[in-house]
Order: sequence, then C-alpha cells, then structure tokens
Amino acid sequence: MADSLQHNEWSGKTDGLPWMQRSLIAVFRVSPLWLPYGIMATVVPFYMLFSRKGYKAMYQFFRKRFGFGPWKSFWKVYANHFRFGQVILDRFGVYAGKKYHFIKEGQEQMDALETHPEGFMMLSSHVGNYEMGGYSLQPKQKKINALVFAGETATVMENRQRLLSQNNMGMILVKEDLSHLFALNAALDNGEIVSMPGDRIFGSQKTLDCQFFGATAHFPMGGFALAVQKSVQVLAVFVMKEGMRTYHAYVRPIQCDRTVNKREQMQQLAQAFATQLEDIVRRYPTQWFNYFDFWKA
Repeated sequence: MADSLQHNEWSGKTDGLPWMQRSLIAVFRVSPLWLPYGIMATVVPFYMLFSRKGYKAMYQFFRKRFGFGPWKSFWKVYANHFRFGQVILDRFGVYAGKKYHFIKEGQEQMDALETHPEGFMMLSSHVGNYEMGGYSLQPKQKKINALVFAGETATVMENRQRLLSQNNMGMILVKEDLSHLFALNAALDNGEIVSMPGDRIFGSQKTLDCQFFGATAHFPMGGFALAVQKSVQVLAVFVMKEGMRTYHAYVRPIQCDRTVNKREQMQQLAQAFATQLEDIVRRYPTQWFNYFDFWKA
C-alpha cells in the first residue's frame, strides 16, 4: 500500500465561462448533434497542441499500455480527445433536452440490491460518461447520493441538480473540511446508495497498490475503506459511448472475502475494481479520460 497520492494534475472542470455554456445549451436546442461534433473535430488539434501535459500522458498511455507504434498512438490520442469532446457535448445535449438511447447490462444487479434494507455503493471511474448513467440507471426504491467535484461552473451544477432530482438522486459536494465524508456515512446508515469515483481521492490520501495494465497503479483507498467499514455491497458502473446517441451502461458486482481482515478486504475490492476497469478500457481504449500519468508513484 502506498502512503499517499496526489491526483490533482487535472481538475476535471468543464471548460468555458458560464455564458458560453448557457449559449451552448441554447444551440443544442435547435441544432442536430452532428454539427457541434463536426466543429469539435476541428478544435481538437488545438487542444492537443496547447495541452501538452494531457497529450503526453495519453500518448504514453497508448505506447506503454497498448504497445501501439508512434503514428497509431498519435491518432489514438486524437480520437481520445475527440471522444472526450463528444462526451462533454453530450452532457450539454442532455441539459438542452436531447434524448439518448441506453443499453443496460447488469441493471438487475442494482435492482436486486435495492430490495435489501442495507445501503450499497456504486463506484465509477473517469472513463466514458458516468454522468449520463445518472439519467439512465434510475433507482426504483432507494435514493442515490452522488459525490461530485464542487468546483464546476454554476451552469453545470444547476442543470445536474435539475435532472438528477427528477431521478431520485442528490449530490454530495466535496468540501475542504471533509464534511462530505459524514454525508456519505449518513447515506449508507439510512440504507441509501452512495455513488463515487474509485480512481480519484476525496479525503484520505492513502492508496492501495493494484495490478493494472501489467504495472502497479495506486488506487485511492477511500471508497473501498468505506465499503469495508460499513460492510456494504459494491457495484462497479461504467457508462460508455457507442454511437452518436447511444451509450452502453455496464453494472458489475465487485466482491471480497469478508472473513479476512479489513485491510485485505480493501485490497481485494480495489483489485477487483481495477480488473473490471482494465477490461472496460481495453474494450474502449479512447475513452480513458485520466489526463495524467496514472501509474506515477
């Protein structure tokens, strides 16, 4: 287990001023999806040129983790940036009322856990478009409490709140005083669902070493520690873009041996999550959106 990890190289904040984002929503109300997608295709090279840190991280990702050659890695980086742009645009498309088709694989796993009085956890990652899952994987009985980055623009936060509240979901904002940790505990104590990323730090800086793409990567302990301490079931959830208006949601259980000590339970859960995440990223290599060296100690 590593002592600490700083995943602050990339904040994950959506680009653009609030007025620009409001204008984008207005454009989506009258424009077909292909038009902003086409504009995005011409903008991507500038992002690659001026965001050198992100470009280098993705280039090394394709070179080291997939073994692609220089030219193929370059084009994969372009495809990755383009796909990321589409994912961001799709969020604003939803805000504007655009409809998307969702293929749900494993929804029954979530439905089954909802029939139990105990709460449970859903762990995501910065792949695909997990926010879209909040608009498709609708809980039938329990409320979902989603841990979210508090530094987003008011436009994004207001639209998220509006749409999520319609699906029996609420947001828990990450706070510097760590009060979000108390909110997470309270939600599980109330038999509700907690949703949070399994690849970013929200509180404790401690990490767990996992085998990921043939090398050691450091996954934040927080979500796995919470699951073990509360003795709740955990689902890994990934929502991946497959077409202009199509997303594929994967819901997979991750488990550990509850008879071993708590540290080993955390390790097993983290490795199970890393294994599921690697499988998804190998299926959708251009939808890995961690723009820093994920394997750096």
